[in-house]
Formats: sequence, structure tokens, C-alpha cells
Amino acid sequence: MKLPLLDTDQIHCYAQDGGRIACDGTGQDASSGKRVARSAGDRFRVLEDVVEDMLTGAVWTRDANPAEFPMTWHEARRFVARMCAQRRHGYDNWQLPSRRLLFSLISHQRCNPAVVEGHVFARIFNGYYWTGQPCFRLPDQAWYIHLGGGRIHRGMRHGSYLVWPVSIQAGGASDSRPSAPHRFTPEDGCVHDSRTGLTWLGEADLTGCKLTWTAALRAVGDLNVIAKGGFRNWRLPNIRELESLVDTGSHSPALAADHPFSSVRDAYWSSTTSVYEPRYAWTLYSRDGIVGVGFKAHEEFYAWPVRKG
Repeated sequence: MKLPLLDTDQIHCYAQDGGRIACDGTGQDASSGKRVARSAGDRFRVLEDVVEDMLTGAVWTRDANPAEFPMTWHEARRFVARMCAQRRHGYDNWQLPSRRLLFSLISHQRCNPAVVEGHVFARIFNGYYWTGQPCFRLPDQAWYIHLGGGRIHRGMRHGSYLVWPVSIQAGGASDSRPSAPHRFTPEDGCVHDSRTGLTWLGEADLTGCKLTWTAALRAVGDLNVIAKGGFRNWRLPNIRELESLVDTGSHSPALAADHPFSSVRDAYWSSTTSVYEPRYAWTLYSRDGIVGVGFKAHEEFYAWPVRKG
């Protein structure tokens, strides 16, 4: 099964200078309607030394650092292979997680560690963790996620990062490449994504220029005044929605090879503030699919509107 598109857990809104503000009318992540999140107590089921994630079906080691020390990417792959051979904790299909699966554990309201509130894991380090996916454009590199803040980046395979094994059960989520035939349907200047249920503006650059974060939020809000495409619920996407477009089997841009979007730019603002440093907001770099941050006051990123339904 494919990983569900999870809402972020961000519940506060922030000014460009990082101060907390009321959410009404801001167009920020926390101001948009969210599906009712499953509490951590309902989401995670402890089974002795492993934890089942009821949202994704993935089974994680409860110890988030079973290897004890950082490893190169190849050492990490050998480590999980030994776990399979030994049927560690009763499972024989241990692997390094896909980037999207590890990203599903990330919180956007907490940091150090940036893991969802109420989790039941032990020994989570505020550092870098390998995923099992190489970078398509730079095959001597692989993807990792920083569990202190939530950034997704790529590093040389000979670099040393931590290992958190996962076991994918029959019917569980295995989402390393999200593209699928007929995923995107263009219509009237918009593109509907059947995988997530989101509708994106077909032209992936609303204004034709780089904007500050506040200007990007305002520009997308202005679409609702003119009812672009006949709709008034356009908004700047949250960081999970932006990341859902990434296809790690493509690059320049890291979108499905048959995507129908025009004017795809190199970097986009999300509506999600980085609580690690609230003067920054989460961003997507489309060349490879890096998830990073941008300084809100700088005109460095583009706006790509989205709506649900």
C-alpha cells in the first residue's frame, strides 16, 4: 500500500520575524483545516522490542539506535542484512527506511528530537539518519534525515550517519517512488493528483518571481479573491504536501517523468514554519527533492498554490 499523505502537526502561526501570532487569515499551515490526527497512543503499538505504526503499517525497532555508532551507507545496509539473517526481534525483512517513511515520523511542532509528540521510541538522537534511497542525480550520495529538526538532505555514501531499521509487513506502506500511471490529470489550468487528492496550479510559478515568505502567502491568498479556476480555497502548501510531489527516481526536477506542470522552478516556499528557528520556513528544492528551510525575509523562493479536493 502507498503511504498516506499525513497532515503536519503544526498548531501555531508565526510572523516573519518569528514571533507567534493569531492564525486567522494568515494562510499558514496551522490555519488550514486538518484531518483529526490520531493520538500517539493510538498510532503506535509497542510489541516488546519493536513498535508498530498503525498509520503506515511499518514496524520499527523501539531502540532508534540499535547499531550504537554511526555507519557509512554500505555498512548500514550490511547491518540490516545481518538483522534479517538473524531474524532479529522475530522479523526477517529489516531494511533502511525510505525517506518518505522516515519523514512520516517527523514533527513540525517539536524539535530535538523532531519526532511526533508522545512517541514510544527510545534513544532517538538529534542527528542524521540514513534512508535506504540513493540520490538519483548523484548516485554516490544517499538520502538522510536530521531527526533534530526534520531536514531531508543527501550525503556521500562514505559519510557516517545513524541507523534506524524498519520492517515492512505484507500490506504495509512501502513508498520509495510515488509516481504511478495517470496520477496527474490536467483540467482548466489546474492539475489533480489522484494519489493525494490535492489539486495544484498547473503553472508551478504563481507570480513569475521570487518572493519573501509573507509575500508568497499573500499572493496565494489573492487567488481566492478572483476565484482562480472557479475555486476560492487556494493556499500555500504545507511541507508534507510539497514533499508528496517528489519522485526520487527523477531529477531536475525531481517530479514524475510524465508530470504535466509548466514553469517548474528550483525552490518553493511552504506554509510551514520551522520551529527549530521560527524566522525560517520549510522549503522544497525541486532539483533533487531536498527539504530544507529559507529565511522568511529573503526573496529566494517561489509560490506554488494548492487546494484540497
